[in-house]
This record gives sequence, C-alpha cells and structure tokens, in this order.
Amino acid sequence: MAKRDFYEVLGVQKNASQDEIKKAYRKQALKYHPDRNPGDKEAEEKFKEAAEAYEILSDAQKRQRYDQFGHAGLGGAAGGSGHFTNVEDIFSHFGDIFSDFGFGGFGGFGSSRSRGGQRVNKGSNLRVKVILNLEEIAKGAEKKLKLNKYVACDECGGSGARSRDGYSTCSTCNGSGHVTRIANTMLGRMQTSSPCPTCEGEGKILKDRCLKCHGEGIVKGEDIVKINIPAGVGEGMQLNVAGKGNAARRGGINGDLLVLIEEEKHPELIRDGNDLIYLLYLSVPQAALGDTVEIPTIEGKVKIKIEPGTQPGKILRLRGKGLPEVNGYGKGDLLVNINVWIPRKLNKDEQKVIEKLNESDNFKPSPGSAEKGFFDRMRNYFEQ
Repeated sequence: MAKRDFYEVLGVQKNASQDEIKKAYRKQALKYHPDRNPGDKEAEEKFKEAAEAYEILSDAQKRQRYDQFGHAGLGGAAGGSGHFTNVEDIFSHFGDIFSDFGFGGFGGFGSSRSRGGQRVNKGSNLRVKVILNLEEIAKGAEKKLKLNKYVACDECGGSGARSRDGYSTCSTCNGSGHVTRIANTMLGRMQTSSPCPTCEGEGKILKDRCLKCHGEGIVKGEDIVKINIPAGVGEGMQLNVAGKGNAARRGGINGDLLVLIEEEKHPELIRDGNDLIYLLYLSVPQAALGDTVEIPTIEGKVKIKIEPGTQPGKILRLRGKGLPEVNGYGKGDLLVNINVWIPRKLNKDEQKVIEKLNESDNFKPSPGSAEKGFFDRMRNYFEQ
C-alpha cells in the first residue's frame, strides 16, 4: 500500500512553518492517542503515521530530501512503514513535545506520562559513503556494510545491570524521571518540571553494574548491515537508515545510519540528471554515406542507423534509455551526440582524394548553412 504524503497526514501546507507542523502533530497525536482509543488498531496506526510524518518534517535536512525526492529519497528507512514498531518508541522520541504546550507527558493520559518525563538515551548517528556505478543506479542496489560501532553488550543485554534486579526505582522522582516544583510569583503559583537530578531523568538508579560494559550497556563491536538503495539516486544524496547507527546506553534508542551516495564515473556515458549522453565519433565516409553503428547503453550494446549526410552536432534521442526517476515515475533518455572525426595527418593518396572532393561543389557548404544547421539542431534538442 502506497504511503500517504506526510503533509497530508498532518493536514498542513508544504510551506508550513515548524511551529505549525508541531501544533498539527500534537493535534493528531491527541486525537489518535491509544489511551483515547483503547483497542482501536486503526487509531493506533494513524498515531504511528503522524509520528513518522512529524519525525521527517520537523528535521530540516530530512524535510528537504523528502520535498525533493519524496518517500524514495528517505531510502525506505526513515519515515518508512513500520519505523515506529510500537507506541512506546513514539513516547521515547516525542513525549516531551506536549510539555511545550503546558502538558505533562502526554496530557495526563494513562501510563505514558512517566515515560514521556523520563530521559531516554539516544545513540549517535553513523555516516558511511557508498560508491555506485551507473548500472547499480539504474536498477537499484543491495549493499552489505561492515560497520565498526557501539553495539549492545551481550553480557547484560544492553541494560548495563549485572543482574535482573540491578536497578532500583529512584526515590527522588519515584521513577517518573522528572521533578515538579511550585513557586509563588507575582503572577500566582507557577509549576515547573525538570529532569530529576538524582537519576538524571532515567527514573531508576543502577546499583549493580555489568562487569563487561561497566554499566554503560554498550561495547565496541562490529555489525553487518544490509541496505537497499533505490534506483535513480545521485551524487551527494543522503539516505537515512533508522536504528542502524550506534547503540544507545542502557537500552535506549539506537542512532541512525546516514549513507552518502557517491557516483562512479562511467567510461563511456555521461550523466545529465536522468539523461545519459554518449559522444559518438563518425568518420567522414560514415557521416556522408550513412552506416549502422554500435553504441553502449545501461542494458548493453545496441545498434543504431546513421542516415547519409548526417551533420556534426546532430543529437539522436533514444527515449527511455536513461536513468529512472528516484521516485519511480518515468525514465530519462540516452542522447547520442554526433561528432565527425577529421584525421590530423594524410598520406599522399588520401590527400589526392580529399583534394579531388574539394573541387566538387557538393562538398562546399553554402554561406550561412553551418550556423543555420547549428541553431536548428539546438532548437530541435530543446523542443524534444
């Protein structure tokens, strides 16, 4: 099932400000919150959908890529279907957004309040560069990357605790992760909420540290990550693979893997957006008499017919032989730019033949024909 446009999900225009996007997300999240819609699977999916839309549109870089390339520009990862596997992931990411509007947690709904108040560790992002050739760009590619990064400790399962009861509830905040203070001001009684200073917002105290990771829950290790790169990507594009970055301390949320695309130059084809350009050199006899020649394409060699009297600079367009759009709609063309090769040196026999041809009026261009031919070819190119 095709994913809905993120702006449509939040009910905002494409030029919406960050404040408008935040307010729109809060409205959608309150409407479809699981505690307001118990047992309603459709409401839960819309709750996740709104969170996915907000995650992209609230980030300037992700929003720019989405505006330019749509869902495909996110690499099928960030903001993709199933990115938030459960509502607890959403609470961990965005639980504090409601405090900006004067609410604690999720507006006091159910058990989400304490989750929203707790500090959740977030692993750092990783950046890697992937080099693709034109064939991989045309068809899409699957890559396996071997990454040196922080992974969850296998001794404690990433919790940081040596034993199952290695944590105790923070007595200062009673496990909520935040403390509330009330102060009398000239405007009346003001209530403020801040992370608990005792547990640093985690809501629990580590009392029995894992010996392998020293209570951090993460160790340095290796991981094999398989990523699918969509067809049509280009030089400098960045794909975001959610959750494949460094593991977070003590069972938090993993960072993301940022994949920077680098394009390997093709030995014969030149890329121009989604179009490909091939510089075809003909001999003087080929251009004058016509010929059938073989040229390269992404799919392999193909033969094209050269009409007699073909002029230098003529452009032959092979429709649909270019690269696909990154969003999956349409393909570019292969443009064959005709050039005529003039030998730099001639032997005596060749020179006599050329001198004989030069005496023929048919081999003498009429005044202005070259300029007219050039402008006609340029006009035809841009009109196609």
